[in-house]
Amino acid sequence: MDLEAIAKKCNLFEGDTEDVIREINCLDEIYERDNLVEIYNYFLSVCKDPEILMAVIRCCDRFRDKSSLSPLLDILLLKICDDDINKEKFINVRVMCAKAIANLKDTSAVTSLLYCLNNKDENYKVRFACADGLGRIGDKYAVAPLIDVVKDEEERSVYLRESAASALGMLGDIRAVDPLVSILETKQGILDKFTFLKERVIEALGKLRLEKNQRVFNALKSSLMDESPQIRINAIEALMESGYEEAYDAIKSCLADNDDEVKKNALIALYNMVGRKILDEVIREASYGDILKVEAVSILEEYEIDEDDEMARRIRKELDG
Repeated sequence: MDLEAIAKKCNLFEGDTEDVIREINCLDEIYERDNLVEIYNYFLSVCKDPEILMAVIRCCDRFRDKSSLSPLLDILLLKICDDDINKEKFINVRVMCAKAIANLKDTSAVTSLLYCLNNKDENYKVRFACADGLGRIGDKYAVAPLIDVVKDEEERSVYLRESAASALGMLGDIRAVDPLVSILETKQGILDKFTFLKERVIEALGKLRLEKNQRVFNALKSSLMDESPQIRINAIEALMESGYEEAYDAIKSCLADNDDEVKKNALIALYNMVGRKILDEVIREASYGDILKVEAVSILEEYEIDEDDEMARRIRKELDG
């Protein structure tokens, strides 16, 4: 194939951006898969227009062919940019590149992703995408650098630490336990700027499934008393999946929480753990408020009994009355 001729036919080098993208999308009607991959890879290596590059990356990502890795890495590392090109215009292109690279699941990309992640002068969006990409590729070589990011209290972007925590959860390496737990053990508070970081940390710990680690259980249990309702909800979900014997009682204490959504999530978690008996208890016992009783009946109606069941009608009538 004459790749340069195809590029010129698409007006890649001088055409209107929208027209070029339209021509690129029409290539599907002319060429087979392998040829398309070769064309897209060539376009990635010669195109300098950010919008067109994003369109080509989307096309490449459909096929997820390993041959696209090299041109994608060149864009991520800005090897395609001359000194006189405004590199700020390529931020979103590089973010999309990092995502496409992660989708290739090629561990040879880890070094380049780590390079961008560890560069504190790099745009935070690019670093964020690289952290996420490292988690999705799943190479354990990335664990230690991601831990360093999570632990770095001088890191300017809390969002980056959040992404690193999520990536560690995806990687599932026990080396991440201590640094993740240490974050949960810091001062609690709804106004704490690390609230969202703690949410990601709890999610990550939940994925690690360490039912024998008492320190993890204590940190998750303590998070049930955090001032942030969302942190409490995340802790409920993590405990539900954890396998800790004490998790049931810890979650059950949240049925008395002052936030309705926390109460509901606690009831759902308990139902997932032990089944219908917790619903019957909530409906039967006067100590539980209407919010929980309504939620219990809703779960019964959806999962346990038919809509025309006499018990469901009676309970619903009492609560609506």
